[in-house]
Amino acid sequence: MQDQLVLEARKYRDYSKALYAALADDPFYVTMEQSVTPEFDAKEAMLCYYDYSIFEAERFGQLWQPEENPFGVSIWSHPLSREDAVRKNEDKKRVILSAMGKRSLQTYDEINAFMSEAAKPHISETDWYLSIVGILPQFQGKGLGGSLISPILEKADRAGISTFLETFAPRNMSFYE
Repeated sequence: MQDQLVLEARKYRDYSKALYAALADDPFYVTMEQSVTPEFDAKEAMLCYYDYSIFEAERFGQLWQPEENPFGVSIWSHPLSREDAVRKNEDKKRVILSAMGKRSLQTYDEINAFMSEAAKPHISETDWYLSIVGILPQFQGKGLGGSLISPILEKADRAGISTFLETFAPRNMSFYE
């Protein structure tokens, strides 16, 4: 039986499909998909991961999605109270375990620990983090990617909050500049 959070998050499936297509060659997501426990369907597991990541941003962070056409989405994290941070972490791990299996949870924990440690010298605890952004391949190169991140960047700028992101895909560097 699937976790209730997995079921609730399924309402984002169209956006999750966009992320799945957009991030098909991203090393983090490739690694996560390869780590899915064999008793799960790997693609469905990743769609559940994206569903929940979007749902998580709605609950604990910032989410931007075009209402008229689910061509992409941006998912942002920001500082939380200790209580919310614990709940967010526990819920994410519960969803990964439920939808992807133990091996994926271990992989996620290892990558997350590495990335968190590597980012420490470069970011502040008050910064907002662009966790995931993706746009369907057929919409890429048409100037729509900026529309997925600009509204949150503008919100952060108005509040005087710094933002950061990281990418493992060299082809994304010019977009983020």
